[in-house]
Amino acid sequence: MTIQDILQQKGEQPVLVRPTETVLSIVRLMRERHASAVIVEDDHLRPAAIFTERDLGKAIARHGAGALSMAVGPLSSAPLVTCHPGERIEVALATMTLANVRHLAVMADGALAGVISIVDLVRQRLQDKEFEARVLLDLSRMHG
Repeated sequence: MTIQDILQQKGEQPVLVRPTETVLSIVRLMRERHASAVIVEDDHLRPAAIFTERDLGKAIARHGAGALSMAVGPLSSAPLVTCHPGERIEVALATMTLANVRHLAVMADGALAGVISIVDLVRQRLQDKEFEARVLLDLSRMHG
């Protein structure tokens, strides 16, 4: 199973924001779109950083409630940790672990193809394991 397979199953477009938007507006957008992360674009509209629920927590811990009125750009995580659509889930999980992140921007030919989260990857791994268990159980019944 590849990252592209997960993106196709998700079927949602990544949420893109400008670095000058306020944290409050971004949090509202994240709630609306049921997104745990948004991609922050640079001045040339290229993916440059990511703002996650974890970044929100750090911003509030550092700046208090005033963080909500701040621009999201400086509070975002950069550089963007990425993967490509053809990568296997195991490689993406290793990338997340090594970078200590919970989201990856999926880049295809320099363009943003989507965003995957650790939840997406773990969910898929569990589904794969459940399928394997059913197949093994069926095989054991046939030969038992």
